[in-house]
Amino acid sequence: MSKRILITGAGSGFGRGAALELARRGHQVTAGVQVAPQATELMANAAEAGVEMTVMVLDITDEDDRRAAFAHEVDVLINNAGIMESGPASEIPMARVRKNFEVNVFGTLAMIQGIAPQMVKRGSGKIINVTSMGGLITVPFVSIYTATKHALESITEGLKFELAGTGVEICTINPGAYGTGFNDRGAETMFRWLDPATSLTRPEIFQAFMEGGGLDDQLDPQGLIDAMVELAEEEGSKFRNVVPAEIIPWIKAIDEITWDAGPDTVLFLDPASLG
Repeated sequence: MSKRILITGAGSGFGRGAALELARRGHQVTAGVQVAPQATELMANAAEAGVEMTVMVLDITDEDDRRAAFAHEVDVLINNAGIMESGPASEIPMARVRKNFEVNVFGTLAMIQGIAPQMVKRGSGKIINVTSMGGLITVPFVSIYTATKHALESITEGLKFELAGTGVEICTINPGAYGTGFNDRGAETMFRWLDPATSLTRPEIFQAFMEGGGLDDQLDPQGLIDAMVELAEEEGSKFRNVVPAEIIPWIKAIDEITWDAGPDTVLFLDPASLG
């Protein structure tokens, strides 16, 4: 059955892949991209793939862009748009902190508030928030980004309770480290303002993170795109969907550490340490 699907952040990565595949499967896709050149590129991608979709400029922090999106009837809202600002929390410029929250939290919440009323009125719909494994754990040096995803997890949990019985389904999808370029570009943002030689973080800690930051073995994005498409199409989804499922024990192990952590406890684990 064809669904009317609005997906944000469709100019690249997961969003673009999911938008094209959902359109290929016959859904009525409205793909929101941040800037006009991305719209031109995505329309060309769709034509090349032989699929039909509506592409619109949708900067989720822009009220006029959001208003245009709210005019669409939507069965499934996929909140995929997001940015990453990195750097030590004790030093990152507050303007960058606010920017990260404006997009990942406030812009996403504004999209929900604009689309949820029509779903509740109709008695059906689905809201999928793309959070992150970083919504469940904190990754050093990207704690501001992971804080935005923690906030989005909390908002999503609240929505699930508050909209119970309305016919609106609420769920998250939590990607691990996938090689879309998003993680790499996000990790680079700190070097626009941070000098590691003068950072408050001890050099050996900074160096250990840089050597083991986990960006060398990122996963094929297609796995997450497939999971996103399945989540959009199915009925009765699980609330939380961590992809790949193999990282769930690692996430839970890190959370367990925090309960009894002492002054010298490192609140992180090398995934390889779990065997």
